[in-house]
Amino acid sequence: MKETETAIRVLTIDDYEELYRLWTGIHGFVIRSLDDSKEGIRRFLDRNPGTSMAAVCGGRLIGAILCGHDGRRGCLYHVCVEEGFRKNGIGQRLVNACLEALKKEGINKVNLIAFQKNEIGNRFWRGLNWTFREDVNYYECVLNENNTNRCIP
Repeated sequence: MKETETAIRVLTIDDYEELYRLWTGIHGFVIRSLDDSKEGIRRFLDRNPGTSMAAVCGGRLIGAILCGHDGRRGCLYHVCVEEGFRKNGIGQRLVNACLEALKKEGINKVNLIAFQKNEIGNRFWRGLNWTFREDVNYYECVLNENNTNRCIP
């Protein structure tokens, strides 16, 4: 597979079924019942139009990033490329497209979360020279207990 065969474009709600197929095909991927439902993704994309990206090859979604900002900082979520398409620069192209979209929005800093056990993801971010922060702690407060995790085996 050649990198030029894959197009990077803005992710839309019309991509949802393919996006869900992509997520559920990745070993160890975690999705949330409400946030990652079609309505949850629609809400996210409506709030952050034009910043989330899709990688398409042969008419099929093979990579994606949910990307948004709060007016101050950008954040990347669910960065993924289908296993058979990895190591071809697709992930980096997706990241770069998101960063360019955020720059156009006036965003100067981007954060993301990579789980400690996600060796592939952590290796990817180190390879892109992203800064690993040891000086911060990450906290969360669940407001809706119906928003449960589903880990893809």
